[in-house]
Amino acid sequence: QVQAVESGGGLVQAGGSLRLSCSSSESIFKINTITWYRQGPGNQRELVASITSGGNTNYAESVKGRFTISRDSDKNTVYLQMSSLKPDDTAVYYCNDIYGATLDIWGQGTQVTVSS
Repeated sequence: QVQAVESGGGLVQAGGSLRLSCSSSESIFKINTITWYRQGPGNQRELVASITSGGNTNYAESVKGRFTISRDSDKNTVYLQMSSLKPDDTAVYYCNDIYGATLDIWGQGTQVTVSS
């Protein structure tokens, strides 16, 4: 699986925006589908958005129209632009590929806290 580092989280008021980054030094990162997940307090980890190497995207219903996933292959980075944030978006956000997720291997994630 790919080793990646998440960053960009923070505290924001409801209605605000944040951009998360998922970066890797591994060349295979460019060809793998990368998925953002999140785990809120007392909740199971859930899929938020994914992007293939070709740029095809998929979103959870709860974030459609508010979040945008993108990737910069030159920088080996996948972004999650989050807008119109809600308190329900409060969670630790992780990025991973299918291999890491299947093996249940996760990074530290980045905390997003949305205040009402």
